[in-house]
Amino acid sequence: MAAIVVPFRGAGGKERLEPLPAEAREKLALAMLGDVLAACVVVGPTVVVTADEAGAGLSKELGARTIGDPGGGQGAAVAAALTELNGDTALVVNADVPCVVPHDLRVLAAAAPPGGFAFVQAADGTTNALALDEPRLFAPVYGPGSADRFKGRAADLGVDAVAAVIPSLADDVDTLADIRRISLRAGPRTQTAIAMLGIPA
Repeated sequence: MAAIVVPFRGAGGKERLEPLPAEAREKLALAMLGDVLAACVVVGPTVVVTADEAGAGLSKELGARTIGDPGGGQGAAVAAALTELNGDTALVVNADVPCVVPHDLRVLAAAAPPGGFAFVQAADGTTNALALDEPRLFAPVYGPGSADRFKGRAADLGVDAVAAVIPSLADDVDTLADIRRISLRAGPRTQTAIAMLGIPA
């Protein structure tokens, strides 16, 4: 079974949701993390990389292991977790894809070609999830346009990279418009947070 890495920035993240107050953004981020972890922990051993106390507490509650975020951004966080894995297939899943269900993760894992990796691209060209046949294939190239950089990474290594089309993993939440778009398909924690925060559909 593939190990799963989930980086979670926690408080201070999701700046593009700034029409919402900081406390509301934090509650929404935790709710999304909870829904992501609910899908992950039934698929494989899950490691959350975070410096956020609330995120670490929720992760332990849901059965995930936590390691401290070393700082330096998402790429450094993922790299730190991958160094602790035993070299088998690993999934990397962002914490803001609250529509994901276990089947999506199994499809992603199956999409990774031998010796290569699969990735799920968000609508804005960033990368929401990876399936690495070997952790060494990872490179910390997150940020705008990262999906193309991951494809370039595969070309540099001479391995195959598969663009996996998995809608629930492609649907991330960065803006209020994203929340409205996914609100009826999100997991129960996210739907509850949206309702309690009074975010209009």
